Parts: sequence; C-alpha cells; structure tokens
Amino acid sequence: MQQKTFKYKLDFYYQQALSYLLVFLLYAGIKGSFFEDQFHFVFKDPLVYIMMFFVVIALGSLVLNLYRNRRLVITDDRLMFQSRDREREIMISEIEWMHIGREMLVQTAGHFQLIIFKMKGRKRLFRIRVGRYERDRELVVEMERIAQHVPKGKRRRFGMRRRKGI
Repeated sequence: MQQKTFKYKLDFYYQQALSYLLVFLLYAGIKGSFFEDQFHFVFKDPLVYIMMFFVVIALGSLVLNLYRNRRLVITDDRLMFQSRDREREIMISEIEWMHIGREMLVQTAGHFQLIIFKMKGRKRLFRIRVGRYERDRELVVEMERIAQHVPKGKRRRFGMRRRKGI
C-alpha cells in the first residue's frame, strides 16, 4: 500500500511574522533615541502598541499552525486529513464526483489549482486548494490518478451566484 504525505505550507505565516517584526524594529529604531550610548525606546507612542499587537498576533498564528501540524495523506483507497488533534478519513469509494480545475476568485501561493469533490450522502463539498500544500504538482498528479476512478463533476461556477431579476 503506497502512502504519500503532503504537509501544509507555512511560508505565508513565516513571511507575515517576519515582515511585521521587521517593520516594528525599523519603526522602533527611527522613533527611539540614543542618549549617552544608550538606546531609549518610546512607549508613549500609540502606534508602537498597535505594531506590537500585530507582531504578537502574527507570531501566535505561526506557533498555532506549527503546533497543528496539518497534512494530507493519500493512500490507494483513501484520503486522510490529519492534524495533531484530529484525523478525518475519506474513502475513495465514497466520493460521488470530483473536479480538478481553477478557482478564479482565490489565488493561493501563485496557483489557481483547486480540487473539489462531493461525498455520497453529504451536501457540502470538500475543497482542496493545491497551493496550500508542499509538492503541489505531485499532489495534482495523485489527485488526477484518483479522479480516473471517480465520476467527473459537472462544470460549475464556484463563487458568486447570479441572481434572477425581479
């Protein structure tokens, strides 16, 4: 039984935390002052507190996503969405239809690739945004291999629905 694991990308969280921290340090360097070879930081500026808030939130989201350790595991007969606390298995035989295509409204990590499938007995669709996982091309190849054994989905527009006129 062949098993392939695709880890969730954390690039965005690293970049976000680093950029907020860099901007905060730059601002602190500009607003701070040197007196007698000592650096004094200005805490009376409200912008400092706002920037500190963004840095803390960015670092918190990075640590949370590192802790969650999300990944997608594909075997011959099932898909498994795993994290540190949870695991969800989807049998390939339970998939009603699958569509591999593009989602024009959301661009993830430079890719428009989207995998949508519907399970039997469930109304909501599963969406896998390929750009959010490492080795995205290999993931698409694996999902195309699975799609050969599953009926194709109808070409639908995912996004805003057209409203009928009054």
